[in-house]
Amino acid sequence: GGRDLFARRYAARSRDLLAEGYRVGAVNSWIDAATVAIPGLFLAAVVWLTARMAVTGDVTIGELVAVYGYVATLIVPVWFLLEGSHQLIRGRVAARRIVDLLKLNPDDVGGPRSAPDRQDGIPDRRRPDVVAAPEHPADLHDPVTGLTVPVGRLIGVAADEPSAALALADRLGRYVASESTWGGVPLTGIALDEVRARILVADHDSYLFPGTLRDILLSRTDSDDADGPRADDDRITAALRAASAEDIVEALPDGLDTVIDARARTLSGGQRQRVRLARALLAEPEVLILVDPTSAVDAHTEARIAERLRVARAGRTTVVLATSPLLLSRTDLVAHLRTGRIVATGTHTDLLDQDPGYRHLVARDSADPDLDRDADADAEGAYP
Repeated sequence: GGRDLFARRYAARSRDLLAEGYRVGAVNSWIDAATVAIPGLFLAAVVWLTARMAVTGDVTIGELVAVYGYVATLIVPVWFLLEGSHQLIRGRVAARRIVDLLKLNPDDVGGPRSAPDRQDGIPDRRRPDVVAAPEHPADLHDPVTGLTVPVGRLIGVAADEPSAALALADRLGRYVASESTWGGVPLTGIALDEVRARILVADHDSYLFPGTLRDILLSRTDSDDADGPRADDDRITAALRAASAEDIVEALPDGLDTVIDARARTLSGGQRQRVRLARALLAEPEVLILVDPTSAVDAHTEARIAERLRVARAGRTTVVLATSPLLLSRTDLVAHLRTGRIVATGTHTDLLDQDPGYRHLVARDSADPDLDRDADADAEGAYP
């Protein structure tokens, strides 16, 4: 339903960008023209005046030639002055942007950013603001929505508004200051580096840096394994299979050693999404929060990922923010997020039977909403 609205907004912004491009291009063209025309006009004016003086006998022909040579020589420094002024303007704009970038401060996510030094296991009392993180896996709780993520479970969150799902992920991952707790401990009181090491928010559109596919997948892991590269390859293979991404490696000319450019533009949208999912699974975080991990893949691939994700993350806390019935049907528990609050929890089948809003949400893209009641059976049928 939002496709036409998106197309209109895209067209309007494209027209605005085109108008700005013409405006800037007109200014640049006038500056470039002046850079060429002013020295030429200066030469023509001086030669014309000197020629008139030569006709009246005020100067000789030799003096005319000397003046021409002198003015022609001056054209080069005059051109440099004009071009330099143009570059100075562009340089000031670029410098202002660089300074603005360097002046940026990290987002205020509340609390300490690093853990204090410890002496014989005793926290540094000079850092009373630091709260010890749970020693063992613990529940996550978001008081804004009322969501509690039970430890060691695979939970799905179906949100009516995508922005609400993203805001929830930001709070649970401590990308914004909030009152969320982890094992009863405020997230904002825990050292940020420890939160980042144990809680991973994997966006479906997160950045892929250039490098070999192997390096991209291992970018969030500690590859100093005692068993060496063989252990890494085994873990990579398992993560790729869980993300149903084995075919990507098979299609690349050098397999895992194939060099991928920035943002992996040589891969399709679905392939990039599966690579991101494999990277997140390979990191093996204590808590994994996935944001629409299968929005760009086909139904059969999505069904395989849903089943394999359940196996790959067995016993570890995993939150899937999505509205796909194939994914939600494989979770242990589903929470329906509507108007910023959790309004219902239960299994996928229970919510389909008891919550009309949830049923409409997960079935709104289906030709027959009743077919989505059997999403669990569909997933098993599509999974080899």
